[in-house]
Amino acid sequence: MCGICGFTGRINDGNKIIKNMTEIITHRGPDSEGYYCNENISMGFRRLSIIDLDGGTQPIYNKDKSMVLTFNGEIYNYKELREELISMGYEFYTQTDSEVILQGYEAWGEKVLDRLRGMFGFAIYDLNDDSLFIARDFFGIKPVHYALVGDHFVYGSEIKSILEFPLYKKKFNAKALDTYLSFQYVLPPETFFEGVYCLLPGHFLRYKDGKLTTQRYFEPTFAPDEALTEDEAADKIEKVFEESVGAHKISDVEVGCFLSSGVDSSYVSSYFAGQKTFTVGFDFGEKYNEIDWAKELSEKIGVEHYSKIISSEEFWGSIKKVQYYMDQPLADPSCIALYFVAKLASEYVKVVLSGEGADELFGGYTIYNEVNSLRAYRKLPQGLRKVLADIVRPMPKFKGRSFILRGANSVEKRFIGNAFMFDKAEKQMILKEGSTSFEPYQYTKSFYDRVSDYDDITKMQYLDINTWMVGDILLKADRMSMANSLELRVPFLDKEVFSVARTIPSRLRVNRKNTKYAMRKAAHRHIPQEWAKKKKLGFPVPTRVWLKDEKYYTIVKDAFNSETARKFFKSDKLIEYLDNHYNGKEDNSRKIWTVYIFIVWYDIYFGNGKKTIQEGINNGSI
Repeated sequence: MCGICGFTGRINDGNKIIKNMTEIITHRGPDSEGYYCNENISMGFRRLSIIDLDGGTQPIYNKDKSMVLTFNGEIYNYKELREELISMGYEFYTQTDSEVILQGYEAWGEKVLDRLRGMFGFAIYDLNDDSLFIARDFFGIKPVHYALVGDHFVYGSEIKSILEFPLYKKKFNAKALDTYLSFQYVLPPETFFEGVYCLLPGHFLRYKDGKLTTQRYFEPTFAPDEALTEDEAADKIEKVFEESVGAHKISDVEVGCFLSSGVDSSYVSSYFAGQKTFTVGFDFGEKYNEIDWAKELSEKIGVEHYSKIISSEEFWGSIKKVQYYMDQPLADPSCIALYFVAKLASEYVKVVLSGEGADELFGGYTIYNEVNSLRAYRKLPQGLRKVLADIVRPMPKFKGRSFILRGANSVEKRFIGNAFMFDKAEKQMILKEGSTSFEPYQYTKSFYDRVSDYDDITKMQYLDINTWMVGDILLKADRMSMANSLELRVPFLDKEVFSVARTIPSRLRVNRKNTKYAMRKAAHRHIPQEWAKKKKLGFPVPTRVWLKDEKYYTIVKDAFNSETARKFFKSDKLIEYLDNHYNGKEDNSRKIWTVYIFIVWYDIYFGNGKKTIQEGINNGSI
């Protein structure tokens, strides 16, 4: 795994600038660095050595050195592509997957993307026409960010690199706060930095003659085969997943596996006999600690297991550091737990496999079953359901109230993804006067419009694949593993696995028996029934418990009374949310955490300035 960055055009001290941009992401690749610079472009690279340890130094050049590549990721079918290119007359001077991308681009142009199997964010500069080609993988496992700064095009694996470009004037993007408050993350392609964008998954861009164009080359669409039986579906899943895990384990260094109590990572770990698995938890009972489950499974399948209990002090003490590495605020507290499990794994291995993507591809989230639970109620006339919703809306919370309210709306109105923090009225209540707010469903409408002919469960999955998975799941997976110089691979998010997942009918994805139904049947062939059927927990973090503890209540209250809080919010309303939670009146933990994390992040990137950030990292205060 690696980090890339660069900029086009001439600038004073260009060599020093590209070095600074590259050094700021040293955590992505501490093993070596590399540069390519001419009068038209400067490219930087940091390497974490995984394949061809001695010969894989970047940049990589084609035979006549008219093309230059820097690459972040792994290509799992590179050996097959290499043989095909050799048969076409291409010669190779390394054993790397990086060189296969470059030679493939020379042979097939942008169509090389259709042939790749893996995760990637790469840049290819063509000296023949002074053009830059940048691509991001199918699902967005690896990141790419970019900005147009005057006459310069600037890019990087992380936004930190772009911030090091001296002509970019760091400015807060106020529009991003609105989506963040609704989704708990910034909805791509926007970022919290004005003028800096996220290249979307399955897209490539070209920059030539001062003009930027982007194009989508892959879209995760579904085509269910309704004739599939349960056993046929499980057979197909088992076969393709076993092959995917085998491909994802290819490495010249040892590979380990993250392991929770859930079916996804348990299924992955079943292919790791004799190798290492890693788990973290909290000392707040079984609800927040999956270590015992992970230990027991590890014994059953014959793997070495390593675990760690995260103390409350460790968790809260790491918040600033985690938000620094995230680049942008992410109010998913599991990202901090992920930081610790990545740190634990990095002490033993350089590469880990994990279970991300299974829920989105195979229908794993409990909320997807809402479609089935609401089916009978939604047969009532729309007018009647609306009247009932209007009646209960002003009432205090009671069992069934949410059912009536959500049942009154179509899936397009009631589901914006797995994290729903604040609606328009709630945002207007806490934001300072004059702030612009939108209903969350206004942001998701364009995604639903693309799949209007899908059933409701598949619509929800499509939305999550394009929003939640990109903005939350894969963002934290990349940043937290890379913060610890650890490569994280996700065998569920494989092009061939998706080619099977897209054919599974919704009745075999989500039904009254379970979520991920067909996938669980496949997993049951490899792991005990208790794990194959276990209800999904996610990565549970005891934030609601901490926020009722006076010590952490006070920390958050001080933040809510801070200058940063008053800059964006009505502090009295924030304190009201906090006090009601602390006093047990209502569970506001997720909303409180969302605002608190934003304040912490803003103070790091805008409140204190770059110099203080670097000093904080160096002296351990961040």
